[in-house]
Amino acid sequence: MSEENNSYSADNIQVLEGLEAVRKRPAMYIGDIGVKGLHHLVYEVVDNSIDEALAGYCNRIEVYINEDNSVTVRDNGRGIPTAMHTKEKKSALEIVMTVLHAGGKFDKDTYKVSGGLHGVGVSCVNALSIHLSAIVQRDGKMYQQEYSIGKPLYDVKIIGDSDKTGTEVTFKPDTSIFESTEYNYDTLAARMRELAYLNKGITITLTDLRTLNDLGKNPSKTFFSEGGLSEFAQYLDRNREKLINDVIYFEGEREGIPVEVALTYNTSYTENIQAYVNNINTHEGGTHLSGFRRGLTNTLKKYATESGILAKEKIEIDGDDFREGLTAVVSVKVQEPQFEGQTKTKLGNREVTAPVSQAVSEMLANYLEEHPNEAKLIVEKVILAARARHAARKAREMVQRKNVLTGSGLPGKLADCSEKDPALCEIYFVEGDSAGGTAKQGRDRHFQAIMPLRGKILNVEKAMHHKIFENEEIKNIYTALGVRIGTEEDSKALNIEKLRYHKIIIMCDADVDGSHIETLILTFFFRFMKELIENGYIYIATPPLYQVKKGTKVNYAWNEDQRDRLIDEFKGAGSESSVNVQRYKGLGEMNAEQLWETTMNPEGRTLRQVTIENAAECDQIFSMLMGDDVPPRRKFIEKNAKYANIDA
Repeated sequence: MSEENNSYSADNIQVLEGLEAVRKRPAMYIGDIGVKGLHHLVYEVVDNSIDEALAGYCNRIEVYINEDNSVTVRDNGRGIPTAMHTKEKKSALEIVMTVLHAGGKFDKDTYKVSGGLHGVGVSCVNALSIHLSAIVQRDGKMYQQEYSIGKPLYDVKIIGDSDKTGTEVTFKPDTSIFESTEYNYDTLAARMRELAYLNKGITITLTDLRTLNDLGKNPSKTFFSEGGLSEFAQYLDRNREKLINDVIYFEGEREGIPVEVALTYNTSYTENIQAYVNNINTHEGGTHLSGFRRGLTNTLKKYATESGILAKEKIEIDGDDFREGLTAVVSVKVQEPQFEGQTKTKLGNREVTAPVSQAVSEMLANYLEEHPNEAKLIVEKVILAARARHAARKAREMVQRKNVLTGSGLPGKLADCSEKDPALCEIYFVEGDSAGGTAKQGRDRHFQAIMPLRGKILNVEKAMHHKIFENEEIKNIYTALGVRIGTEEDSKALNIEKLRYHKIIIMCDADVDGSHIETLILTFFFRFMKELIENGYIYIATPPLYQVKKGTKVNYAWNEDQRDRLIDEFKGAGSESSVNVQRYKGLGEMNAEQLWETTMNPEGRTLRQVTIENAAECDQIFSMLMGDDVPPRRKFIEKNAKYANIDA
């Protein structure tokens, strides 16, 4: 590290613009004001500490969820500069905390690469917090400044001596801004785990001070990775049967761009590629993902041809075939990333493609040469994938031809709505013909469509693609929604321009079987229609669990606490005689009017929108729930089952 780079002083802080618009339009800066945006505040503060780690000055980050749902992030980096900024005539700490886009990451001599997607920094967190405290240890002193909704409560002051360095930020989100200010421990843990894998050698701890575990201690996890992406790939693949035991790994620089890649193969039929730029999961892909795919396809195709394994095969191999059963993680660090796409998570820097492609080609060529047995297994799986793809193409064509053969192409069981504007239409996928019949009677025919599904749909996690497209219920889902399944060039492409409904609602019984069917449908959407989830079109209906009735007075409860409160209220309002409680085990137990009133009426219903907070976590959860490995699934169900007591 040169002396020039080691210098991190007040004058390294560059000011780009102020904070004025953050509180007026918070969603522009943090994505939304719901749960996702709330957790993004933590990520912005942690990103500052990660930047210090990337620069080589921090190896420990501690995150605490405090009892009042405030959050503390503490690191052992150099500490934010506190001296007076020459140009701004204020403490550099105050500038960092109160001016948007002010910080060392805009000075290339301070941070060569900085993490984060929006880059709004801790000042945005400050603007959206009712209170924030910053404590800095550096230069032998301990400094502090506190703020309220982004405004300093006093000048930076010395509160003691210190022989350590680092920064501690504690903030409490503003309840007038956010829909909820309750942090989810598991959501934060998933991101901290991800950051530990992406930045090997850093210890990240997460502690929840709001509750106690079975041992009478605060839940706490420590995340540390020595192997980086190699261990990340093993973690993502842990619930799948291995095709090869090795993780193929590369780390280095190509054309000045740090590239880290890890990949392995399993026996499943799905691909799982997680691509990152500066620690952000770019789920829309981009130039780094294109480079990875190019390097993988070209190298494997060259090996398969030169080894003679393909000589007997008359089937043409394409890129999709090389990625069946693939689990891979790609991480690049880009000094000035250009993000594109609908959610600004697609990398547009063209100069990144070639370095990633070169790195993958070099890594894979060496591995295949040194491991001929594993190489043969991979190529044989590629050939099987090609055969299955050709069969799947025929199955897809049969689904598409249905439009020609049956006129409208809509499934016979679909009760469609009269409205034609997709933005105003919603479709309910309902468990079983009985509940489907009730839903058809209770719906508003103008904008609500009903599609009954027969029993449990195919588990797509364990099925070959042509079997999936041959499945009657899945074909009905495709044709009802009106989307194109894909093209020969990209069989996973989903053209959603012709999507007929912008609310796709899964409505199942509130029992174990209903939850299983719900999970099967969600697995299908995640694996084959992920764009629908990413665009916010998928919802889950929430039917009540109980009807509580006394005389002519009827109320509904969605959990046991609500049920008990209603019973107490009814008993308190009159005589003790038989408040009647009915447990709904199926949608069919409600009549059409009750189903409309509790579950389908937009004015009173509760819909849960399905979102993807962390793509890597989603992938491993679906593979664990719907795959072949039983012990982790049993452990998950025992921990999370809602209905264990109810249906015992």
